[in-house]
This record gives sequence, structure tokens and C-alpha cells, in this order.
Amino acid sequence: MEPLTEIFYVVAFIKTATAIFMVVVLSLLAEVVSPRFAGILSGYPLGAAISLFFMGFEISPEFASGSALYTSVGLVATQVFAYSYYRASLAATRLHWGLDIPFASLAGLAGFFIPASLLRMLAVSIVTAMLLPTGFIILFIHLFKGIDNVKIEKRVDINLRLLLLRSIFAAAAIVIITSTAKLVGPRWAGLFSAFPITMLPLVVIIHFTYGPKHVYSILKNVPRGLGSLVIYSLAVFFFYPSCGIYVGTVMAYALATLYLIVVQVTLNMRSPLRRAP
Repeated sequence: MEPLTEIFYVVAFIKTATAIFMVVVLSLLAEVVSPRFAGILSGYPLGAAISLFFMGFEISPEFASGSALYTSVGLVATQVFAYSYYRASLAATRLHWGLDIPFASLAGLAGFFIPASLLRMLAVSIVTAMLLPTGFIILFIHLFKGIDNVKIEKRVDINLRLLLLRSIFAAAAIVIITSTAKLVGPRWAGLFSAFPITMLPLVVIIHFTYGPKHVYSILKNVPRGLGSLVIYSLAVFFFYPSCGIYVGTVMAYALATLYLIVVQVTLNMRSPLRRAP
């Protein structure tokens, strides 16, 4: 097996295993802590960080640095995914269509790939990578502002069987997504790298188990959480060429973590959680 091919499979395995683990952990955090916390934490850099690290390791820190700018810009499509899922679910629930989860999921997919295909045409610079996702974060925070942050009061029994079922579902969803990326060719496969691979299984699990209001609370806080990935991407851009991939990764994670801590503390002080009716 050629070194590049071997690295590809290693990265794919690590990203898939990490994504499955995070889906299960985030679903538990939504239940035990709050959907708001799970929504914020869903923006923590994991899959993208793994990809950027191995780009820097296998190709060069400068190559990973340039790729990080596209990771940041791609977060615009991630936010459109979240808002499209919310609006479609809201419409299906009000109209009593049934099958609101599949309908919302398909709307979310369309909401991701349409803007992602347009974003590929942009000439990305440090200014674009900073201002574009930040502007959309502000926009979607405003669009989501009418949603209440609710807690899950009556949790289902958390046991090994439930965790296994969630793991199997997350694994199936992630394998389908990654397998489709291989089939559609390199051009569209690049778009899949920015796909919210943990968010879709997470919202489907919470939606199916507890209903739409708790999912809306997760989605409301996704833009705030994605700010950590913007910071991480920009830190990789600046620190990988000058500090190397190891020190650069530590510094990028430190800044991203600090951002999430500040956001969570600020929200706890300003906006208390409510019970879902």
C-alpha cells in the first residue's frame, strides 16, 4: 500500500471513529446537561482538525495552512444546513405532514450543498475566511433568536442498549456520507469534507427521542459553537507555518477551547434554560 493511500485510510478511520464517538457523547450531553450545551460543543474542531493535522504532517504545514481558510469559509454552508433543518421541521410540524425528520434532513442536505457549491467559486483570502463565516454567524444568531433554550426534563433510560443503538445509527449515517463522497468523484468529495458529519446524526437522534423543540435548542446554538472552528482554522493558518503542526495544533485548540468556555459562561449568565412545554 502506498504511503499516501495508507495515510488516507488512517485519517478516514480516525475521523469516522471520532465522529461516532462524538455523536453519542453529544446526545448524552444534550440529555444530562442541556441541548444548548450540545449545540455549542458541536462546533468544537474535531474532524476538520484531524484532516488539517494530517495534511500538515503528510504534505506540508503551509499546505494545511492554506486549506484551513477553506475550512473556515465552508462553515457558512454548515450554518445554512442547521437553519434549513429548523425551518423545514417547523413547517412539517405545523402542517402535520408526518415524516418531519426525513423532510427536515433532506432540506438540511439541500441547505448544505447548494451554498457549498457556490462557495467553491470564491477566491478565498484571510479576510474572506475571517469575515464571511463571522458575518453569517451573526446573521444566524439573529435568525435563531426566537427559539427558547430548553432542558430535557424527562430523560429516557440511558443504558448499554440505547448507547449501542445510537452508535449503530451514527455509524450507518457516517458510513453512508463518506461512501457517497467516494462515489461522486474528487470535485464533490471536497465538499463532503466540510459536511456537518456529527450534527446530522445528533439532531436526528434527539428529534426522534424527544421531539423538535429540543432539536431547535441545539440548532439555535450551532452558530455560536462554530465560532470555535473559525478561530481554530485561522490559528492553523497563522501558526502552522511558523510553529509547526504540533505546537500549532496545541495553540489552535487552546484558543478554540477558550472561546467555547467564554461563550458558555456568558450564556449561562444571560439566558437561563427553560422547561419545554
